[in-house]
Amino acid sequence: MRLLLLSNSRNPGGGWLDHAEDEIRDFLGPPSAPLLFFPFAAVSIGFDAYAAMARKRFARMGYRLIGAHRARLAAARATAGVVAGGGNTFRLLHEMRRRGWLPAVRHGVRRGTPFIGWSAGSNLVCPTIRTTNDMPVVEPRSLSAMGLVPFQLNPHYTERSLSGHGGETRDQRIAEFLALNPGVLVLGLREGSLLRCEGRRLELRLGPGAKLFSASSRTKNIKAGSDLSFLLR
Repeated sequence: MRLLLLSNSRNPGGGWLDHAEDEIRDFLGPPSAPLLFFPFAAVSIGFDAYAAMARKRFARMGYRLIGAHRARLAAARATAGVVAGGGNTFRLLHEMRRRGWLPAVRHGVRRGTPFIGWSAGSNLVCPTIRTTNDMPVVEPRSLSAMGLVPFQLNPHYTERSLSGHGGETRDQRIAEFLALNPGVLVLGLREGSLLRCEGRRLELRLGPGAKLFSASSRTKNIKAGSDLSFLLR
């Protein structure tokens, strides 16, 4: 199984996917068959527009890309890789399930099809989407996702809190999740960082790293370059 999971698609002052371009190129290797792009997390723009943006960006890296919203399920068997864009995780899961893509993509990735996701797209590989930051603008039939990894992700993780804001911090929200799901690990993926999975090896790469949350032990800050393969067991 091969996964490249980004916290975010754009760093401050940088262009779309610029901070991860070298990682994407290295992960995918030389261009071959088209990549299959899932634009279903888009809410404020249409699927055609989102797919066009992604097509243009990946073309700059030398890769061809087709939008899954205009493809048949058989395309999942012929693609050189799957790309799931960010946006709203609830809509992404809802459309993936409604259109029949969820089991097709899960099967393909488990058999070796490379998977790239950012933000909502990264949430999709977890057992559920219950640690997303998004508002449930639609109601999926289930919150269960692809379950390609046994832990939960929280993309865009930050420890910051706004002055004068009375709402819970991200750490408090994750602590609430763990109080009701004590057997689950949650990895808060900081902006600019990503995970790369190659078989049974999982590595944290780029940026300021991540923070690991567990109900049974203290939280742990993890630096880029760390081997997180134990999270796959």
